Amino acid sequence: MTNLAIAANGLRKSYGDKVVLDGVDLAVPEGTIFSLLGPNGAGKTTAVKILSTLITADAGELHVGGHDLAADPQAVRAAIGVTGQFSAVDGLITGEENMLLMADLHHLSKSEGRRVAAELLERFDLVEAAKKPASTYSGGMKRRLDIAMTLVGNPRIIFLDEPTTGLDPRSRHNMWQIIRELVSDGVTVFLTTQYLEEADELADRIAVLNNGKIAAQGTAEELKRLIPGGHVRLRFTDPATYQSAASALREVTRDDEALALQIPSGGSQRELRSILDWLDTAGVEADELTVHTPDLDDVFFALTGTNVPTQPNQPKETVR
Repeated sequence: MTNLAIAANGLRKSYGDKVVLDGVDLAVPEGTIFSLLGPNGAGKTTAVKILSTLITADAGELHVGGHDLAADPQAVRAAIGVTGQFSAVDGLITGEENMLLMADLHHLSKSEGRRVAAELLERFDLVEAAKKPASTYSGGMKRRLDIAMTLVGNPRIIFLDEPTTGLDPRSRHNMWQIIRELVSDGVTVFLTTQYLEEADELADRIAVLNNGKIAAQGTAEELKRLIPGGHVRLRFTDPATYQSAASALREVTRDDEALALQIPSGGSQRELRSILDWLDTAGVEADELTVHTPDLDDVFFALTGTNVPTQPNQPKETVR
């Protein structure tokens, strides 16, 4: 378990005849962001609930923060913080009162509780709103307050279960920055999300959960390499130059109407250099070179057979 914040081997959970988690293995190094992806109902939230001691597993060897989940759940609870899909903020009291309530739950003294609450309210840019009822907060403010409350106990491992669901793009990006800052302080973040862009931006490692099993895991780049279809597209404005390039290049797909050639490529630096060297040697100049690489949308679709969740459109190509 050395240097692993979370380790799960053979994690299983069923509800009646429905198998939710079927032998899941996970390894999350300390001080990293690990993202668990999967379609609705794949078991992401169930995994978080088990690892955060909210429910028990049917089977599996589970360690969180170096503690055996089955033998010492109280030690696990002392090491973690959890922010769920739905805010734990009490809207009837102020942001500051929410923070002080959390401090009381962690058995901090009055003075220590006020100090910690003040520091976190400042850190999460909530000082001006601290005396206002939390019901008046925007969605982004409530999420920030929710995470601030989670940090009162100074956890070294934080479970964030779809923390940016329903937030506007600006609030989502603000939340990303908060998550990055947590990890820079040495905190480990276990993130579930339906936004593939979010996992791509944040996660050091990603696992895709489908039908209760891990379909694949690795870095974002490693997962993208699992999916074929990458290519380089050369576009020309001069028909003669296009014909010359098409005749000389092998394994190309022609688009005579657009005067474009498509060359299979994984998008590696070596492959791009080879194509550019060929163009220089042949004296051919393309007006546009575009690298198309599979993204996490493609990975998600290929591994789960489901459409990707709704999210902001992101470019899937780079023009050079």
